[in-house]
Amino acid sequence: MAESFVQAELASQPECWRQAARIAAAVSEGLPEPGERVAVLGCGTSWFMAQSYAVLRESSGAGVTDAFAASEFPRTRDYDRVVAITRSGTTTEVLRVLDELDGQVTTTVLTGVPDAVAGRAGHVVDLSFCDERSVVQTRFATTALALLRAHNGADLTGVIEQAEQLLTATSESVLLDAEQISFLGRGWTVGLAHEAALKIREAANGWTESYPALEYRHGPISIAKHGRVTWMFGVAPDGLADEVKATGATFVPTSTDPMVELLAAQRLAVALAFRSGLDPDRPRHLNRSVVLGTS
Repeated sequence: MAESFVQAELASQPECWRQAARIAAAVSEGLPEPGERVAVLGCGTSWFMAQSYAVLRESSGAGVTDAFAASEFPRTRDYDRVVAITRSGTTTEVLRVLDELDGQVTTTVLTGVPDAVAGRAGHVVDLSFCDERSVVQTRFATTALALLRAHNGADLTGVIEQAEQLLTATSESVLLDAEQISFLGRGWTVGLAHEAALKIREAANGWTESYPALEYRHGPISIAKHGRVTWMFGVAPDGLADEVKATGATFVPTSTDPMVELLAAQRLAVALAFRSGLDPDRPRHLNRSVVLGTS
């Protein structure tokens, strides 16, 4: 069987992250500066990357940083800069916000298709080197986050090495055989947990859920049982692993950088799709970009 688009794009992620780290300093003029009040927005996968970056930036002391689904961006709030993440550059909700903010606030767009947003943002960060043919986003999203992490001061050398090692490993059978998977995160990894769950729903039509780790105890843990998995992104709250194991479910702790954990979940999504006879390059009811009508 020929390699799918998404498989090739998954395998290219370490090199894409390496390139993002190299160019982070070169595009610093258009990226958030220390002390700026920043909003980051996107749709779907891009929104989840915005959530992760917002927590990373604000918790590092760089300044107030909020994340929004583009459709829910609050026009009444004041920001020094609005950063939009959009792979295609054609997502309707993102373009509407950019047009409404024109001349009112500094805007920056991270995109795989710079020509699509030409003239609609103050700064455009060209990520065309990690654009994708597949509908299901993988490398563009993680590379955008890698760029933002590097710009925020993170050294990604070890992260990239972990990703390269992961790509030579095989998926654990307990994950391939799971009836259901709940992904959990804390702080900046909550967005990654949401994205991991989305990947398996998109590519493999799998039953996945995602929550902040401490919220998992407030109801969602009720579905945990033998044959199901709870996968933690980041450091687990004290006692959570034992609580999950007591239900009969399998608890999977983080063993790598959380962004590498997301890569592992992406690989699992593709493996589950093939196992179910699905084509991960052609997910149900989805297109590469959502373009809405004018009404």
